[in-house]
Amino acid sequence: MPDAAGLSFEPGSPRDPVFIGVGELESGRFPDRSFIGALTEVAMRALDDAAMKPADVDTIVLIPNLHSFDDQADLIFSRMVEELGLSREAKSSFMVHSGGSTSDNAVRVVSGLINSGHAETVLVLQAERWGSADLSEMVTMLTANGIPQEWERASGLTFNAVGGLITQRYMYETKSTPEEMASVCVALRKWAQLNPNAMYRDRELTVEKVLESKMITDPLHALECPPLADGAAAFVMTTAENARGRRDAAVRIAGSGGCVSHYTIAQETDLATMGWKVAGDRAWAQSGWKPEDLDFAEVYDSYAAVTTIASEKLGLCADGEGARWFASGATSPGGDFPMNTNGGLLSAGHTGVGGGMALLIEGVRQLLWAAEPERQIDEPRKCLIGGTGGTYMDAQVLLLERTEQGGN
Repeated sequence: MPDAAGLSFEPGSPRDPVFIGVGELESGRFPDRSFIGALTEVAMRALDDAAMKPADVDTIVLIPNLHSFDDQADLIFSRMVEELGLSREAKSSFMVHSGGSTSDNAVRVVSGLINSGHAETVLVLQAERWGSADLSEMVTMLTANGIPQEWERASGLTFNAVGGLITQRYMYETKSTPEEMASVCVALRKWAQLNPNAMYRDRELTVEKVLESKMITDPLHALECPPLADGAAAFVMTTAENARGRRDAAVRIAGSGGCVSHYTIAQETDLATMGWKVAGDRAWAQSGWKPEDLDFAEVYDSYAAVTTIASEKLGLCADGEGARWFASGATSPGGDFPMNTNGGLLSAGHTGVGGGMALLIEGVRQLLWAAEPERQIDEPRKCLIGGTGGTYMDAQVLLLERTEQGGN
């Protein structure tokens, strides 16, 4: 159905924008892995997955890094066009940025370009070196960037403190226990142990280990805070017509919804709700779907409460029961409703703005039935992607579905 801007999202339309390939590098700490090298390698992985070559791409969209202004300048000024041999062939190369929700918004931008005919095939790229960058510089960056200068930054507020405030309020409103909150991290770790690209794939986690780790900002322990990681991810979008014959399926956008609820966290009137319900209602209305139509979800999880709040307000579980839902095993491997099947930011690694990107391409990978056998959900067809940026200033929802394309 057309959205408010007049874009067509009808299945079967020749210009329906679809995902056709994804690529990813292992997350962790890789000081010898170069930034441009990682971007080039992950670009080629995504193109290979799409049965394409660089010459098929006419537009490159970059998702920013936060580890280096110099590296970011290279991206802004079209370094990857040259690296991929597309000089004078590419129509455009530019950057989209809204923090953790960047990948969701990049999909909307790319969809508009394809649907309107301004682009045919778009390559979206992201790489980050948070794990290998100077730790003190990254701590300073995370203390300052995105924390309002006038009041919050001056008072010493940091992202972990914001996570603590949200978690405190959520636990108060839902009567969730520390053990139940820790169980979210444990559920994510079980998925990470099945993901060869996850930072903590080799480390088992228990509720006891989480609660015994160092207290960082009450009530968050060290193992409830996202680990900074290097990583790289990419995806290819093209028209449904161009996707046919390249693989047996593609992934289309059934609908999307968003809500920008605040700038400074002090202006958020309800830390236990934020913008998730509004964003979800807009996505459900556009798609005609309901939560029960979904097979799985990939929702931003920089802190457990961010994900439990989203799960409740998007109708994935009962209101006030998010943490207990995770504790029940419902979202874990073998559970009724898989969530964050790559291990999420909390166990696959927080790759900066790429944390949401990793969740997005995991959703696409699952819908293409292309994950490793032990992690692959049983023939899923519909999923929800949820992202949020800054001090959780927005809630963004994409609804994706598998569409058959014919054989290779």
